[in-house]
Amino acid sequence: MTQRLYYDDSYLRRFEARVLGTSPDRRLVYLDRTAFYPTSGGQPHDLGTLASQPVLDVSDEDGGIAHQLETPLPEGAESGPVAGLLDWTRRFDHMQQHTGQHLLSAVFLRDLGAETVSFHLGAESSTIDLAAPLPDAASLVRLERAANAIVFENRPVAVTYADSSEPLNLRKPSARAGAIRIVEIDSLDRSACGGTHVKATGEIGPILLRKIEKIRNNVRVEFLCGFRAVDAARRDFDELSSVARFFSAPREQVLALAEAQRARLEDAEKTRRRLGAELATLQGLRAYDETPPDPSGLRCRVVRLGSLNDEVRAEAQSFTSRPGAWFLALGSRPPAVLLAVSADVPSAGPRLQSVLSGLGGRGGGSARLAQGSLPNESLLAEAERLLLP
Repeated sequence: MTQRLYYDDSYLRRFEARVLGTSPDRRLVYLDRTAFYPTSGGQPHDLGTLASQPVLDVSDEDGGIAHQLETPLPEGAESGPVAGLLDWTRRFDHMQQHTGQHLLSAVFLRDLGAETVSFHLGAESSTIDLAAPLPDAASLVRLERAANAIVFENRPVAVTYADSSEPLNLRKPSARAGAIRIVEIDSLDRSACGGTHVKATGEIGPILLRKIEKIRNNVRVEFLCGFRAVDAARRDFDELSSVARFFSAPREQVLALAEAQRARLEDAEKTRRRLGAELATLQGLRAYDETPPDPSGLRCRVVRLGSLNDEVRAEAQSFTSRPGAWFLALGSRPPAVLLAVSADVPSAGPRLQSVLSGLGGRGGGSARLAQGSLPNESLLAEAERLLLP
């Protein structure tokens, strides 16, 4: 068994311990006590150094804690105590996020009636999964403000121990038997937890609620605490300032300008599509006039392009609006085929469907216009050969 020093002092950065054992390559080290937190309960492991060797991973193994080193533990280290040094920036960040999660989970339960199902502390952001309907934006803002109000009150955060047989009054019942480690936010939350936490809510720093989405039957809320929230606010401010400079306008006007720009782009796109369709129609009529009929009187046109689009469909329909017309378009990205015929030519739909099906593709359509796809580009030439009149 390894004595977990972080249970009673999350602020301990340096410690000494005795080596109990190692793996054959001496990269896994087991100590009699440690301040390194192993990955557990949604919280990632600590980093730092042990015997001056970088610690890459820390894991829980049947009550013992394994420290994975970048290089083998030096020979002779077992003869005396080894020194451990934590990456304090990482540890304190995890403390901020984890205590912030406890605070948020308590507020979600108190104000929304939503129980926390799971928690994940990521490298850039953290998430809480809630058993609740998707809250609206206004509710999320109120919850965020309520959480930050508790941060500003700087309520004490205490770690105590109790036996599972005692009345524990926990936010979520614990399945553990025997001694239970309890993390309590004064007058707000009591939770069984083995993680590392700050001493008071003020140390959590600002709390930002970010993305919210439906995940199966639950709601996932992304959040940032402390320095992560400050860094995100700085990034958002800098990006908004860059956009404002692009528009040569104050930041306060960026949203209105962006909305106006979006409306102009939508109008421009509608105009482009209309003009593109009109041009394609004219091109189809001109192509019909410039295409000589074959001995049977049929005018055939084959077009090869990168992808099928609205313009080529408009051209095909225009070309085949006159009698004795056959139009084939082949697109390579993705592999696709369009066949259009005039009213006096045998039906396009069944023919296209039969050819593409025989090549492992699929498609269909009406008697005048049909379209479909092929598994790969190499089959386009064969499809063209089979579809030729």
